Amino acid sequence: MPELPEVEVTRRAIEPHVVGRRITGIVVRNRAMRWPIPASIARRIRGLEVKRVLRRGKYLLLDCGGGWLILHLGMSGSLRVVRDSEPPRAHDHVDLVFDGTTLRLRDPRRFGALLWQQGDVFSHQLLADLGVEPLSEEFTTEALYAATRGRSASIKQLLMNHTIVVGIGNIYANESLFRAGIRPGARAGRLSRERCARLVQSVRETLLAAIAAGGSSLRDFVQVGGEPGYFQQQYFVYARAGLPCRVCGAPVRGARLGQRSAFFCPKCQG
Repeated sequence: MPELPEVEVTRRAIEPHVVGRRITGIVVRNRAMRWPIPASIARRIRGLEVKRVLRRGKYLLLDCGGGWLILHLGMSGSLRVVRDSEPPRAHDHVDLVFDGTTLRLRDPRRFGALLWQQGDVFSHQLLADLGVEPLSEEFTTEALYAATRGRSASIKQLLMNHTIVVGIGNIYANESLFRAGIRPGARAGRLSRERCARLVQSVRETLLAAIAAGGSSLRDFVQVGGEPGYFQQQYFVYARAGLPCRVCGAPVRGARLGQRSAFFCPKCQG
């Protein structure tokens, strides 16, 4: 957490508040994030106009014209649009200040990041090796089928491999595999084209449904206005071990797979 849906929800929400506006300053209360916030960042960004806001995987990219701000929400981060006069709370580590509006980064666990990249943002070491976007036209049956060939890892682990597919974490891997009728532990290299086709469609359906619901709020994530996401109310299997499957009624099972939790229905994903 947050995964692709939460980051996309955030991107869409902050876009109208920052695009076309100039950064008048930055307030850094704690530089000790996952990577230290550069001391020179205030000098670099003050006075720049945000041209657009993009998302690459779980990264938010603010195009400032000739340079980019790279934002990552880490495991517990969220962005809020607040008035300049609103006092910061605990864990409110960074404010990006515009005229009359502030974009505030809250991150209790401090695994998030705020970095600056001059020039081509996609050449940055954090972005250069990222895989295909699962909501893009490039995420096809043939692309997934080719990526799975010769791999002994589970399909769930492959979905969470950001060098192959970006933005899918534990929640949405479990949920996508349920919709596709594939067990998380199935070997990726043994999936047929037909099953890959179902999974591509299920990944898209799951991510789009999560975006429409404002993402998932399990711990710290909230939307830009402070509202929680509601997709957790629609989970078929994630964190529902022992509860009846919403489709067939069989008890959902939980397991450990690659040091992460996996959830599945033994009947629907037989």
